Amino acid sequence: MITILPYQREWSEQFVSLGRELRNALRDSALRIDHIGSTSVPGLAAKDVLDIQVTARALTTEVDDAVNSAGYDRLTHITRDHVPPGGAEDPEQWSKWFYHQRGDGRRVNLHVRVAGRANQRYAVLFRDYLRANPAMAVAYAQVKLALAAYLADDVEAYYAIKDPVCDVIMGGAEDWAATTGWVPGPSDQ
Repeated sequence: MITILPYQREWSEQFVSLGRELRNALRDSALRIDHIGSTSVPGLAAKDVLDIQVTARALTTEVDDAVNSAGYDRLTHITRDHVPPGGAEDPEQWSKWFYHQRGDGRRVNLHVRVAGRANQRYAVLFRDYLRANPAMAVAYAQVKLALAAYLADDVEAYYAIKDPVCDVIMGGAEDWAATTGWVPGPSDQ
């Protein structure tokens, strides 16, 4: 069931703790560890699931072992991200490893993506654009709240609509990035 909650301040605090644990496990294998997704945008309503992106040089056994040692299990059936219209045709640009945290604690979606690939950039640019444009974040929250109201029990339909909405937002994000000279700031961890 999909439930959207008002923004929770503790989401950023929870990320800091989890990010620190991941940094300790991954060390230099992680080029970046970023809080991404809706819980990373102050004021944005979201599902109570933290999204974390680990940026690596490559998807290697060393990275997989380190993420596992930090308490995460890989979902091997999830190997790539949604490709937006006009996105890079090369499937490698959208490949990733996806993990859930072990146990009954905090729900986390952990995405391991390769530095410089389209999907790695997408997640950070999307976050930064919503952080810099609160009105866009509010509009995005309204879409998610309406989808959850009508499609709470249909996860596939929820994402079939939400993904293209994100792609529309990314059109604005790309224009914003070009206009402002956006480059990703320092890693969150």
